[in-house]
Amino acid sequence: MTDAASIPAPETSLVETRRVWCDGATDIRSGELYRAAALGHPKTYFEIGAEGFFDCGYCDRRFVLRGGPADDGSHG
Repeated sequence: MTDAASIPAPETSLVETRRVWCDGATDIRSGELYRAAALGHPKTYFEIGAEGFFDCGYCDRRFVLRGGPADDGSHG
């Protein structure tokens, strides 16, 4: 069985808190014609557990807790 932390995520966001949310479009918002529904997915809230990361079930973005067990320093 493969360890989930070793599978590369399409996008990784380094976060400061365990409670986070994802809408799939946070990093691409801009312009007066921005329409979140057309670019992302339903806003989903979750909490990062003891492993130090969480993968969004919609867009596979990985949220890594800064200084947590999954933060290897490569996320900027």
